[in-house]
Amino acid sequence: MISDARRVLLTGPEDPDGDSIGACLALQRVIGHLSGAVVHVAGDPGFRYRWMARAAEMIPDEDVTGRYDLAVVLDGDQRRLTPPVQRAFQDATRTAIIDHHGTTSADGYDVAWIERHAASTCGMVLEAMDAWGVPLDPDIAGLLYAGIIFDTGGFRYSNTTADTHRKAARLLDAGIDHASIAVRVLMERRRSGMLLQARVLDTATFHGDGAVVQGVVSLATREELGASRGDVEGIVDTMVYVEGVEVAVLLVERGPDRVKLSLRSRGKVNVADVARALNPAGGGHAKAAGVVLEQSLDTARRRLPDVLAAAVRSGS
Repeated sequence: MISDARRVLLTGPEDPDGDSIGACLALQRVIGHLSGAVVHVAGDPGFRYRWMARAAEMIPDEDVTGRYDLAVVLDGDQRRLTPPVQRAFQDATRTAIIDHHGTTSADGYDVAWIERHAASTCGMVLEAMDAWGVPLDPDIAGLLYAGIIFDTGGFRYSNTTADTHRKAARLLDAGIDHASIAVRVLMERRRSGMLLQARVLDTATFHGDGAVVQGVVSLATREELGASRGDVEGIVDTMVYVEGVEVAVLLVERGPDRVKLSLRSRGKVNVADVARALNPAGGGHAKAAGVVLEQSLDTARRRLPDVLAAAVRSGS
């Protein structure tokens, strides 16, 4: 499919993270080794990922136009694309997906490569490079390393395996500055992000005998603090590691009747199942998932604690 394509679109889902951005930018360079196709990467890298090779050339979703011979979704699925990108995806001559989420379906693609037990999509792209004989250079290695450490939490999460460390070792051998990448991807915040995290943690509420913690980011708060979508990243991961908490949810207001939920679990609750129960377009991993609800922030804030507390009680 790559060999036959002259115009290729690569995209992650709405709100792309380190794994989806790293995988898209790496595959863009890989395709450059394999063909002369024009390759566009859709999405906004945000401040946290602007250092990545060719991130400055990414196309904002609303500017994606024209017909593509091949469109590939990485680290997500077509249900989670923004409307402009979804239209381009549906109009493409051929489509594919590369993903590792447990809730992703293979339906609707010409080629679907889904490895539900893979630690990251970036790790899958590295396997594709090996199969296609594409050499590993420092730029590609840095992109893949960013995705691997993002999805494993710097090798702290339970999805980290011996194979994850072997892949990471290969990327270090390619000459990357792994410490700098880890700081940028996992630790560094803007001042607005620090203030936003402080506000969320200060106003967080506990439910279900302390097993559920809920945080809220309203549009008004973001405007007050000058915070961007990128500043929200990582806050929910801090919330879930409070003693006694089993599930954390961060509600992010996107509009008058649109709320993005980021869910995290210690393991007792499969939050991907919870996300899909709230909206069939939701999903992700058992311990990390997301979903968008078409309802007001106040409605979601009142509704979610009981839903999550019941999931903790049932252990599902």
